[in-house]
Amino acid sequence: MRQIILDTETTGLSWERGNRVVEIGCVEFVERRPTGRTYHQYIKPDCDFEAGAQEVTGLSLEILADKPLFEQIVDEFLAFIEGAEVIIHNAAFDVGFLDNELSRCGPQYGKLRDRVTIEDSLLLARQRFPGQRNSLDALCKRLGVDNSHRQLHGALLDAQLLGEVYIGLTSGQEEIGFGDPGAAAARLEQASFQVDVSAPRPRVIVLPAELAAHEARLEKLRKKAGKCIWDLAMPPVEVAQAVEA
Repeated sequence: MRQIILDTETTGLSWERGNRVVEIGCVEFVERRPTGRTYHQYIKPDCDFEAGAQEVTGLSLEILADKPLFEQIVDEFLAFIEGAEVIIHNAAFDVGFLDNELSRCGPQYGKLRDRVTIEDSLLLARQRFPGQRNSLDALCKRLGVDNSHRQLHGALLDAQLLGEVYIGLTSGQEEIGFGDPGAAAARLEQASFQVDVSAPRPRVIVLPAELAAHEARLEKLRKKAGKCIWDLAMPPVEVAQAVEA
């Protein structure tokens, strides 16, 4: 399975108020492992930052002045994520902004969900840790992901951290090999199943008292149901004489 861990940074909290995407970061995973392929792009917005947004990202209009517009990078961005399962923390926020950017580029681009499937890691975290803080920083601390180098919000850094958090959130099956078919197959190849078919097979010795109790139970079933399937399915039981101690 190909997955893309995605994060964006924006000029504010609401695309409906005219805020825009200023940074996209993506990290590629295949079979739940990073491939080393990433996509990272700063974007020049056509609007100013809202109060507080600039301090969170460390970006400014001056820094972004020579960066491309979204319509100039839309094709390469979509090519990178095409057909993947995209993991986003608080997906409604990022998807809303990206759908808005796509609509500005023209109706031919459609919506993000037309091209990818989306999984919201925030919803996964709320299911696993109900009633607790489930921000990216809180999850890093809870799941043992080192985020000490995260001084500001950055799309690529946050995507890398989210990748580690996502693996922690969804760990379990892969620990016994279900997440890695190749590893499971290797373990099966290494397993040694040595059976001596010539060895005597174990026998269950049924004592007369046990057989009598069994037969009494079957007789009750016959009277109650009219028949007993056990009579059709099981061969006669071989009875051994009790051995005195």
